[in-house]
Amino acid sequence: MIIGVPKEVKSNENRVAVTPVGVETLTKHGHTVLVEKSAGAGSGFEDAHYEKSGAKLVGAAEEIFAKAEMIIKVKEPLPVEYGLIRPGQVVFTYFHFASSRDLTEAMVNSKCVAIAYETVQTEKGDLPLLIPMSEVAGRMAVQEGAKYLEESTGGRGILLGGVPGVEPAHVVILGGGVVGTNAAKMAAGLGAKVAILDISLERLRYLDDIMPKNVTTLMSNPHNIRECLKTADLLVGAVLIPGAKAPHLVTRAMLKLMKKRSVIVDVAVDQGGCVETCRPTTHEDPTYFVDDVLHYCVANMPGAVPFTSTLALTNATLPYAVEIANKGYVKSAKENREVLLGLNIVGGKVVYEGVAQAFGLPYVPVERVLP
Repeated sequence: MIIGVPKEVKSNENRVAVTPVGVETLTKHGHTVLVEKSAGAGSGFEDAHYEKSGAKLVGAAEEIFAKAEMIIKVKEPLPVEYGLIRPGQVVFTYFHFASSRDLTEAMVNSKCVAIAYETVQTEKGDLPLLIPMSEVAGRMAVQEGAKYLEESTGGRGILLGGVPGVEPAHVVILGGGVVGTNAAKMAAGLGAKVAILDISLERLRYLDDIMPKNVTTLMSNPHNIRECLKTADLLVGAVLIPGAKAPHLVTRAMLKLMKKRSVIVDVAVDQGGCVETCRPTTHEDPTYFVDDVLHYCVANMPGAVPFTSTLALTNATLPYAVEIANKGYVKSAKENREVLLGLNIVGGKVVYEGVAQAFGLPYVPVERVLP
């Protein structure tokens, strides 16, 4: 199979979808790997590293999209790439379709095979290709939140961990999954007072067992969320419904409960955000205020630490990429349910129910589109 690795075009996105080690692995399986020049430079991988590993360097993305049978990316295609995607071409990346009708309709119209990292799911319900970036984003949420609590960046002028004789900041985390757990670890380690809310009592019991004493677990319901907002200096949105739009747990009206110049970091922005006033921002222009509350809603947070993020991501994605390349997406999906669940759009049909529901589009069970 001919595999294409274009350079990412999203603002300040320095990750790359395949490392030189990944190229070496794919070429050993007999595949041809086309890598756009300087695609890995932002992550510390020079063109010479790719050539040494067996990649063929290509000067323009247009050539990669024209020749490759499978495109492997990090972030969703942007409008400048929509017209480059061909019918039947496999595109393997983070799509987060439920947050964008335009992207969804563009991939439907392209008649490509869209395999989304974020919906590949194991039998136990784990999301192996989402977990690495969720770990990074969860930890970064507190790192960025601490920075934007500083007065010079618009915040309340609070040190997250406080000092002897001065109370630390209050951190509220909505969601006790991978993002929420990693955010809680970071915030607790810095000495903040942390409350983590989730709808699963079983998950809360687990978190109560593993977290230090400065972390409180609470059942997620409207009353508890409202009460927590009153004391929150930093709110982290960490809610995920695989493949579907995130629910708005914090409405605009609820912002009035929060302190002036408190900070919201909504990691769920990729799936539409769990805060009603959330809208995607970039690393170049990451924040805005609504009702005197600072919002940080960067849609590709791990892109700010590309070396760490690229290695963490490709550790997880490479085995799936090799399998899809070796077998083709049809055989791979039939033999591996994890890949099957990654299929979101095939040949102009939406085959992932959460995406169809997000926009009221026709849903076709994935089994019907596999020849």
